[in-house]
Amino acid sequence: QVQLVESGGGLVQAGGSLRLSCAASGRTFSINTMGWYRQAPGKQRELVATISSGGNTNYADSVKGRFTASRDNAKNTLYLQMNSLKPEDTAVYYCRADSILARVYWGQGTQVTVSS
Repeated sequence: QVQLVESGGGLVQAGGSLRLSCAASGRTFSINTMGWYRQAPGKQRELVATISSGGNTNYADSVKGRFTASRDNAKNTLYLQMNSLKPEDTAVYYCRADSILARVYWGQGTQVTVSS
């Protein structure tokens, strides 16, 4: 079992920055790929960024060049640095971890609100 807890969300003005954190606990040795997803009201949850155990990243086109995912395996923590934030980035952001045997774990989510 893996538990994920996000933190770092909040209210920020357009053009500002936030850094989200996701702390993993439990059977962290089994974690392979991790990622960030977001869900705005009335919309489907969408992929924001993924990062492999080796540090290879993949980003949605909408955030490419503005967001950076990273991970510290020694601390079992995933990060998302969000710069040049836009009102369209407003959503609940969720941390996801995929185990080596394809189990999927989700955090509880953290609210990000960007004012115009």
